[in-house]
Amino acid sequence: MSKIEPLQYGKVYHIYNRGVNKMNIFHTEKNYEYFLKLYFERIGPIADTYSWVLMKNHFHFMVRIKTLKEIFDKLATTMEVGKLQKLNPSRQFANFFIAYSRAYNIQEKRKGGLMEKPFCRKHVDSLQYFKDLVIYIHRNPVHHGIATNLKDYPWSSYHNYFSINPSPISKNEVLSWFDSTITFKQCHRKPQDITNIEQYMLEEAD
Repeated sequence: MSKIEPLQYGKVYHIYNRGVNKMNIFHTEKNYEYFLKLYFERIGPIADTYSWVLMKNHFHFMVRIKTLKEIFDKLATTMEVGKLQKLNPSRQFANFFIAYSRAYNIQEKRKGGLMEKPFCRKHVDSLQYFKDLVIYIHRNPVHHGIATNLKDYPWSSYHNYFSINPSPISKNEVLSWFDSTITFKQCHRKPQDITNIEQYMLEEAD
């Protein structure tokens, strides 16, 4: 297996994982809701979220780890400086997954690991990759045959881009990559060649 690099401040990543032995990690609507609530509570202070999708046995997120200054500015009034200096983005994600797994195990009356370890992460290093990954994540339900139309699948950030309600997604920045909401929607409607993205994911698993 390739060396797992720690998440670095100021960089963009594709974060993804699945259940152990591809088992389902979401069973009820409350599972999805709790996972997202926990995600934005634990990860929101340390990362900007560009896109996400939750499937029954796996999930994808595209995030930018905030700079240390951004995190300090966000948390300085609620956390001691010493604790801020010890913040570790990789550990923050790991702790989030552990917290969800514990709640899931209590619900399902089971023991043991829920998700594969370590969680997968891939550095996103070009504008084209940014755009392709946003589309890939949103089209995941279509790719897996769960939905025929993106708007019919409730557990993705695709809907946030067309809502007037406040959103925890950094949608203005993402839309700037596509020039407009219309272009954003058109790009999502087209069939996508996912060869390069899946090759990146395979490289992480080698």
